Amino acid sequence: MDKVRVGIVGSKFAADFHCDSYSRNEKVEIAAVAAIDNLEECAGKWGIPKTYEDYNEMMEKEDLDLISVCVPNFLHRDVVIASAEHGIDVVTEKPMATNVADCIEMIEACDEAGVKLFYAEDWVLMPALVRALEIRDKGGIGEMLYLKAREIHNGSHSPFAKKKSTCGGGCLIHLAMHPIGWAIYAMGEDNPPVEVTAKTTGGLDQNYVHKEFEGEDWSLGIIKFQDGRYAFVEGNYITVGGMDDMVELYGSEGRMILDLTFSSPIRCYSREGIDYAIEKTDFTHGWTKPAVDEFYNLGYVHELEYFVDCVLNNEGPKFGLDGKTGLMCMQVVEAMYKSAEEGRSIELDA
Repeated sequence: MDKVRVGIVGSKFAADFHCDSYSRNEKVEIAAVAAIDNLEECAGKWGIPKTYEDYNEMMEKEDLDLISVCVPNFLHRDVVIASAEHGIDVVTEKPMATNVADCIEMIEACDEAGVKLFYAEDWVLMPALVRALEIRDKGGIGEMLYLKAREIHNGSHSPFAKKKSTCGGGCLIHLAMHPIGWAIYAMGEDNPPVEVTAKTTGGLDQNYVHKEFEGEDWSLGIIKFQDGRYAFVEGNYITVGGMDDMVELYGSEGRMILDLTFSSPIRCYSREGIDYAIEKTDFTHGWTKPAVDEFYNLGYVHELEYFVDCVLNNEGPKFGLDGKTGLMCMQVVEAMYKSAEEGRSIELDA
C-alpha cells in the first residue's frame, strides 16, 4: 500500500480539521466524502474527487482503507458499524457514542470484522501534553499526585449539541470528554477509574446561560483512580473570550501548568480586527493572541498521522487512542451524570 485512501463521513467542523490534517500527510489520499449537506463546498475546498450523499454507497463503490467519522455524536455508532461491515478501518471522533451500550456494540462489531477502531482523542498526541508527560516520566516533578484539566468556551455552534438525543448530554460529554480522556490516559492503562463525583446544571431553565440547551451548560467532576489518585475535570459553555483549555499537574517535587489555547507567541493589537485569533472568540479587535497553527498545536495532525501509520503498518492503536479508551470515557461520563442527578459518588464497575 503506497497511500492510505481515506473516506470522510461528514462535511462541516470536524470534517474540516480531519481534511486539513490529512492534506498535510503525503501518505494519504482523501478519496471521497459523504454527507447530506455542505458536500460540494467541502469537496471543493479540499480537492476531494468523489462525493456521495450516502456513506454506505461510498464504502461500497470506493476502495477505501480508512473512514473518518465526522458526523454528530448520535450517528457515530451507525457509521462505525457500517465501516466494520465493509471491512474498513475507522476513526471515530469523540465522544465515541452517546451511551455505553453503543460503544460496546461498536467495539464488538470491529473486533468481529477484524477492523481497527481508532478513538480520536487529540489531547493524547497534543505536542504540549506529550512533552509534559515526558517531563513527568523522567522525574521532573517527582511523583505525580493529582491533575486538573478543563475545556471551556461560550457554547457549541452545532444544533445537534442542543439536544440530549443527538449529543448524549451537554457540555460534560461534549467538552469535558477531552480532559476525561486525557486524565485516563495520563494515569495509565493499569490504573482505571474506580469512582466519580460530579455536579452539573440541569439543562433548559436550570442552565446558567443556554436556556435552549436540553443538556447542562456547566459541569465539573472528580475521578478517583485505582491507585487512590484523583483528577479534577471541567467543561462548560458559560466562558466568554475564546476556548480555554488548561492542564495542571501536581507532583511531589514540582508542578506544571499548561495553557493549551492561549499560549501563542504572538501578541497583536488591531483597531479593525484580524481575520482569526482562536476558536470561539467573539471578536478580534484590541489585543489578541492569534493561534499560529491551531490544528497542529491541538494535536489533530499528530493523531491522524498516527492512525494512518497504524493502517500502513497493520498495527492496532495504543491505549488512549483505542476503542477501549473511548468506552472507558463513556462509562465515566454516564456515571458522572448519575452522580449529578443523585447527589452522590458513583463507583465504577471493573
